[in-house]
Amino acid sequence: MNHQIFKIAALAGDGIGPEVMREAIKVLRAVESKFRIRFTITEAAVGWAGIDAAGHALPADTLALCRQSDAILFGSVGLPQRDPGISKEARPERAALMRLRQEFQLFANLRPVKLWPELGHVCPVISQRRSAGIDILVVRELIGGLYFGTPKGIDPIEGGQRRAVDTMVYTTGEIERIAQVAFQAAEKRAGYPGSRQPPKVTSIDKMNVLENGILWREVVTEVAQQYPRVTLEHMLVDNAAMQLMLRPSQFDVVLCENLFGDILSDEAAALAGSLGMVPSASLGATKGGCVFGLYEPAGGTAPDIAGTNSANPIAQILSAAMMLDFSFKLSAPRDAILTAIAQAIAAGNRTGDIHDASDTACKKVSTSQMGDAIAAAI
Repeated sequence: MNHQIFKIAALAGDGIGPEVMREAIKVLRAVESKFRIRFTITEAAVGWAGIDAAGHALPADTLALCRQSDAILFGSVGLPQRDPGISKEARPERAALMRLRQEFQLFANLRPVKLWPELGHVCPVISQRRSAGIDILVVRELIGGLYFGTPKGIDPIEGGQRRAVDTMVYTTGEIERIAQVAFQAAEKRAGYPGSRQPPKVTSIDKMNVLENGILWREVVTEVAQQYPRVTLEHMLVDNAAMQLMLRPSQFDVVLCENLFGDILSDEAAALAGSLGMVPSASLGATKGGCVFGLYEPAGGTAPDIAGTNSANPIAQILSAAMMLDFSFKLSAPRDAILTAIAQAIAAGNRTGDIHDASDTACKKVSTSQMGDAIAAAI
């Protein structure tokens, strides 16, 4: 019997990373058993695990494995109690995660934020504001803008003071390609059952102050002409931050440059009630209908609960589902994972971050028990 084989580099990292990664792999093995596909999953050290093993947050062997793989399933890196002890260039987020983004030109970050109906109690906005449903996709440009522009640095100036310089730079080409991702995503979402019509992209900028914002708005407007089915609206970033809390159901796809996307995607993630429910995909160029990507949960290493088997693995499992969708074009296995998560939640399984003690129909479960429930549903 012939099977499709997909190579996955599994980089669990630090803190709760190994615990939630274990459950994602468990679910992928369940998918293997149900469908005629095979995953070659190779685990490697990254973050402080990489520093301890090989002296670098992204060891050479780990990077080589990523190059040989079809996709990267990433956990989380960084330990607050250890990070300040090394140079900022050597810290895991910069030396590992940002290095991988640049190495593979992962320019598009997609973070879907969905409030599951059963989890309304953990959403911070009042019921009237979430009653219309929250289902948002934040599309963030990932390798340009303020984080990567030059010149950059901290220099001494007169009077014994120091000056910090960060430079925000975007070209029309960089804006065009991330805008294409956003509009294509809006069209794709419109085809899902229960989706809103018509599809909409809300483009975020600060054109009343920044030259970058003026160019961003002009280019996105031009790209929108290629997608007549998609409604485009522009919104200033400060207003967008407010509107996400006041009326989150108005948003469909939110398109942002790097800094604004970093901030707004975390704010939007709070609407799901827990970062443990929010996955993400960082994507590069498409080749042959598929795309190389790095898939990771939105949350961090959570060292305060690491090793307690209490973290929510759903974001990591949802990230694996995004990998099946974007990098492997496996829609049926992806749907099987989404259905299994819905069934596990409907059955009352709740990790601590989404547990409501007053709801007697629900039960508090561990990381591994949540993974077991989802795998069993598949």
